[in-house]
This record gives sequence, C-alpha cells and structure tokens, in this order.
Amino acid sequence: MNIRRSAAALAAVAVIGAAATPAAHAADPSPSASLPAALYGTNDPAYDGVWRQSLALLAQDTVGVTPAAAAVDWLTGQQCDSGAFAPFRADPGAACDAKTAVDTNNTAAAVQALAALGGHDAVTAKAVDWLKSAQNEDGGWGYTPGGPSDANSTSVVIGALAAVGEKPGEVRKGGKSPYDALLDLSIPCGQDGGGAFAYQPDEKGKLAANDDATAAAVIGALGKGLTGASPKATDADLACAKATGPEQAAHNGAAHLADALAKDGHLMSALPGAEDQPDYGNTADAVLALATAGHGAEAADAMRWLGEHYQGWAKQSGPAAYAQLILAADAAGFDVRDFDGSGDDLVKRLNATGPAPESDAEDVAAEETGETDKDDDSGFGVLWTVGVFLVAGIGIGFLLSGRKKGQSQP
Repeated sequence: MNIRRSAAALAAVAVIGAAATPAAHAADPSPSASLPAALYGTNDPAYDGVWRQSLALLAQDTVGVTPAAAAVDWLTGQQCDSGAFAPFRADPGAACDAKTAVDTNNTAAAVQALAALGGHDAVTAKAVDWLKSAQNEDGGWGYTPGGPSDANSTSVVIGALAAVGEKPGEVRKGGKSPYDALLDLSIPCGQDGGGAFAYQPDEKGKLAANDDATAAAVIGALGKGLTGASPKATDADLACAKATGPEQAAHNGAAHLADALAKDGHLMSALPGAEDQPDYGNTADAVLALATAGHGAEAADAMRWLGEHYQGWAKQSGPAAYAQLILAADAAGFDVRDFDGSGDDLVKRLNATGPAPESDAEDVAAEETGETDKDDDSGFGVLWTVGVFLVAGIGIGFLLSGRKKGQSQP
C-alpha cells in the first residue's frame, strides 16, 4: 500500500484529526469564526471539509434526520465546474483552477450524500461524469486523477456509482471494472494476510494486509457505499476460499476482519514511529463491513467496546467520527439513540457539531405520541465536557486514512 505522497497529502497527515483519521496534530476543539456557519465541525477543514460534511449528512439521513438546508447548500457549493470536489474551498465563488486539489474521495463522498438526500441530480451527474473520466486502466481509482488505484478510493467510488443507480461492474476502462481492481488487491488464501485486501501493491508488487483497506473493500466489493447495508444475517462460515469474484473476495475480507477484531475486541493502529494504540475509526469501519456482509454478530463485541471507549476520540475527531459510529451502530442493529445503555444519543452529539437540522423523525414521533425528550440540554453539555479525555489513539476512516497510510512511504 505504498504510494508517493503529494504535498497536500503530506500536509493532511498533520491536520486531519477532525476527520476520523490519524493525526499527530491535536486539533483545537474551539470554534473558529472564520469557518462557514453551515459546516460541521470546528477543526481545520482544509483536508476534510467535504468529507466530514458528507458523512454527517449521510448519517443524519440514515437515522431520519433532515439536515439543515444551509449545510446541504454548502456542500453543493463546493463543487468545481468540472464536477469534482476538493476537500475544502474557502471561497466557493472563485473558479477552480489547476491548483485546486480535487480528488476522487471527496467527490465520491459528496455524491453519496447528495444522492441519499435527493433533489441534486444535476450535481451528482456532473460529479459522476468526472469520476468516470478519472478511472484507471485497471478499472480502479487513485486518490487523485492519474494516481495508482487503491482499495479505499476504488471502493468509495463504487459507492458513488451505486448511489446514482449505476452498475459499478459495467463502468469499465481498458476492459476492466472496479471489481477487477479490487480483486487484484485481494490477498489469496494461504498467503500472509490471506483474505484481506491491500491498500496498494508495494513497489515490488507485493500485497500487504491492511485492515482499513479491507473494511472499505468488503463494502465496495459488495457494491455498497459509506452507509453499508444491514442485510439478513448469514450463518455461512467465515473462512477464506478462492475468490473468483467480488462477492467471495468480500467474504474473505470479512473473515479477516472478524479474526482481527477477535484478538483485542477492537483493531489496533501502529503508525510509523508510534506505539500500538486502539484504532477507533477502523474498528467502526470493520463493524460496518461485517454487518454489510451479513456477519454483524461477529462485530457485536467491538461495537460494545466502542460504546465504552469512544468519547475522547470522537470529541477530538468531530462530526466524521460521530457519523462513522452512527452508520456502524445502525447497520449492526445497535441503538444510536442510546449507544452505551445510559441514554447516550449519538445523533444529538452529531447534530451539535453543526447547524441545527430541519427536523428529526424521532422528535416528530415523540410529539405525535405526546412524549417529550426529558433530557436537560445543560445536563447534556455537562456530559459532553466532564470526564471526557483526549486520547492519542485516533481512528481511521475509509478515505483519508487509507490515503494517509498508503502514502506514508515513498
């Protein structure tokens, strides 16, 4: 999973604590007056603004929350005339040029969010056309146009294609589909890391197992997006078998993730020069992947572990982290409104990081039945601040962590 980093990607490593990604930089949790009021989160959005906004909108839509119109408008306003999205444009009124660092991941995430919300066909169609133009000859996508294909980027683009009604297997370049690209990154059974996916081959063409890439690729190989899916549970054995197609490759990846979670009850991250530490974001992504593959039961312990330990990481990382937790919990059948069994409402926590939503289906239902939320807002604020500690362990999301990890070596 080694690729050469761009200057922007190198800078992202030090900044993106807010995007549920690893970062050495301790993000400032205080609001900044220079940030758009419609943007979720208060951390520097330079490398993850569109990503975290898209995840926040997706998570809200998934659990019956209608996002603020201003938040949606901010996202659509970030699109360049080409159809692509950059991570963040401080002045959306200025035309994008050759120096605007557009990428496949932010573009695909925006497509998924806007397609889920509906009513943005022109925006998503233009974005998908741009994504198709950036497809590589092996059928996959890299983070930037022309960059070598990687599992994370290919998977998030598959999700975008599926979100607008395209059949990803029919989107081809050089006779190859994105599923072909993922199969090329699937490690054969019997080899070291067999069943897992690599982010990218190294310079010698060798594949190394990567849990982040595996979680993304399991969902991508099943033709799903960032919200995953919650199909009926399957009792199929989680064991590696020869992958002749994307579905079996996804099954093999799920088996690898189940084994990885079983070791500690969560995933670990070892960044270069850092000690092993819990990887909250990747653990949430692994839960989502297993649930999407029909093996949510194998992820239940990890979801419970997140419920006990997530607070410090999520507060530091911001809206993308809350969105990851919501999507994973929802797919795995956990109560996002009572995440840890003590009334901890992940949806309220996410909503509090940005503009107030238009409506919340649960609040509407409560009003119709005469029930009201008895939680005191001031009490919620106390729970938010008291006893919450910042942690050095940081989680990894489908997009930026895969890019970061994959680009960590020359």
